[in-house]
Amino acid sequence: MESLIDLFITIEPSITRGFIFGFVHVFLIIIGYYFGISLNRFLKIISNGAIAGIIGAALAHILADLIASIIDPSIRPMTLGIVSGGLIPLLLIPIFEKYITKSANHIMVGDHEDIEKDLQEKHN
Repeated sequence: MESLIDLFITIEPSITRGFIFGFVHVFLIIIGYYFGISLNRFLKIISNGAIAGIIGAALAHILADLIASIIDPSIRPMTLGIVSGGLIPLLLIPIFEKYITKSANHIMVGDHEDIEKDLQEKHN
């Protein structure tokens, strides 16, 4: 008996190519969020909190990309390119930190205030 995913992929391969990758990638990110799996906690021990958040988010996506690309047979041949393409931009972080000045209105500043306000409000 064919699995639902096999049946879905055989319907129209050009439309569904990458479906497994997309599903697994987003599913892993959601699971990490709900179960509190965070690279940021570890990275905050060894670095600045903002940098830890940036690197943690990027590494979480790279890890999800790796797992998803290994699982999806239509994407599997591209695994090395996907992972290396995700890792290389991390090399730019020290350059951005040194040369890009964040203003007082930088999104991270506003986000912290919004999150704090949301946590204090009573939700239905």
